Amino acid sequence: MRVGMNEMLVILAVVLIIFGPKNLPKLGKMFGKTMKSFKEGIGNDEAEENGEEKTAETKKTETKGSDEE
Repeated sequence: MRVGMNEMLVILAVVLIIFGPKNLPKLGKMFGKTMKSFKEGIGNDEAEENGEEKTAETKKTETKGSDEE
């Protein structure tokens, strides 16, 4: 099932009416954080399947360590 442009406009209009223009940036930020954590979770699952168990903390530590050198 594909969602066309008209359907997207109707959905956006309903969201705007329900939440109001002041809360839309908060909703966008919250949705972005949710998608980011979802993608990281999917990446961690794939790494575990491949035998690599790297968490987000490990990745951040490795990145900071390589920047300092």
